[in-house]
Amino acid sequence: MRRVKLLVLVVIAVWSVTAFGQAPAGTTIFEGARVIVGDARAPIENASFVVTGGRFVQVGTAANVKVPAGATRVSLAGKTVMPAIIDTHTHLSQTREMLLDDLRRRAYFGVGAAMSMGQDTTDVSFQVRGETIPGSARFFTAGRGITAPEPGRTTAPFWVSTVAEARKAVDENAAKKVDIIKIWVDDRMGTVKKLAPELYTAVIDEAHKNKIRVIAHIYTLDDAKATLKAGLDAFAHGVRDKDLDEEFLSLVKQRPNLVLGPNMPDRGVVGDIEWLRPALSPEAFAALQKGNTNRPDANAFWQIQARNLAKMRDIGARIVVGTDGNTANAPHIEMEDMVVAGMTPAQVIIAATSNGAQFLRMTDTGTIEANKSADFIVLDANPLDNITNTRKIASVYLRGAQVDRSSYK
Repeated sequence: MRRVKLLVLVVIAVWSVTAFGQAPAGTTIFEGARVIVGDARAPIENASFVVTGGRFVQVGTAANVKVPAGATRVSLAGKTVMPAIIDTHTHLSQTREMLLDDLRRRAYFGVGAAMSMGQDTTDVSFQVRGETIPGSARFFTAGRGITAPEPGRTTAPFWVSTVAEARKAVDENAAKKVDIIKIWVDDRMGTVKKLAPELYTAVIDEAHKNKIRVIAHIYTLDDAKATLKAGLDAFAHGVRDKDLDEEFLSLVKQRPNLVLGPNMPDRGVVGDIEWLRPALSPEAFAALQKGNTNRPDANAFWQIQARNLAKMRDIGARIVVGTDGNTANAPHIEMEDMVVAGMTPAQVIIAATSNGAQFLRMTDTGTIEANKSADFIVLDANPLDNITNTRKIASVYLRGAQVDRSSYK
C-alpha cells in the first residue's frame, strides 16, 4: 500500500509541475526570429515558438508565447524561419543505401519531404516510405508509372497497349498503396507513340475507383486539355509547346483541386552558383560552372513555360514545387525560376510548403503552427525580400531535431 501511495504522489507531483509551467524534458523555445508561417498568413515578427516531442506546441509573438520553466532557450535574433521545403516530383535511387543518401542530402538543403514519381521498381521504396529516418527527408512514391511502349527508354514504368493492361497496371500499384499514379502522355519529340486517350482515360477511371489520384507528364497544350477532360488530377509539368489559351484556362477554373508542378526547365542564362561550392567537390563544381552559360534557345523554351505559369498563377491555380531528376538542391533553383516567371516570393514559399504538404496529404507539416511537426529552416536572410535567400541556410530542423549539416559529401 505504501508503494501505491508513493507512486500516486509521484504522478501528482509530475502532473503539477507540467501543468503549472515546467517544461517537459526536451522542450526548446526558439526566440527572436521572423517566422514565415507557410500559408497566406502574414509573417510573425519577433516570434517565439516552443518545440516539444518533435512538434510545435506554441507559436506566436514573443509577448504571447509563455516560456515553459526549464526549457532550453535558443536565440534566433536576426534570422528568418520558414517551413521545410516539399519537393513533389523527384526520381530517386532504387537501392536502400543510395535512397537513404538521397533523403539525407535533401535534408541538408532544407527539404523535409520528397515524392519519387513513377520509376520505383523495387520494394525498397515502399519500405523506406514506412520509416521515419532521423536527419532525413520523408519519402513518398508513385511506384511504377504508366506509359505506352517506349523502345530504347526505361522499362521502369508499366508499358501498356490495351485498356486491360492499363487497368491492371493501376491495380498493381493500388495493391502497394502508392501515393499517386503517374502517367506519361508524350511522344518524346516524335520518337515514340503517345499513350492513347482510351488508355489514359482507363487509367484515370481505374485509379479513381481505387481512390488514387493521377498526375501526368505532358508536353503539348492539346494533351493537357484532353487529359483534363478525362479527369486528370495534377500536372507534373506545365505546357511546353505553346502559350495557354482561354479554353484551357476555362477548364482549369472548373477544377479547383487541380494541382500544377510547373517543373521549370533550365533557364538558359548565367546564374550565381557560388552557394553550391561548399556542397560539391571541386571537380563537380567546375563541371557545373562550365555549363553555366547563356543559351538563347534554352531561354526561349523557358519563356513559354514562364508565361504559362504566370497565367496559371493569375487564375488562382494550385501550384506546388517539383524538380524532376535527383538533384537535392534543385528546389532552390526552381523557386527562383518561379519568381522570375512572375510569382511573388510569398506565393512561391506557399507552393513549396503548405501547398506541397496538402498535395502529398501530409496533415502534420507544411506550416509553422501548434500541433504540426517541427520541420523548419533557419535562414540568415529573408526570402520574402529575395527568394534566393532560401539558400542562406543557418540550420535545418526535422521533427524537432537539428539536422547535421557539417558535411554534405
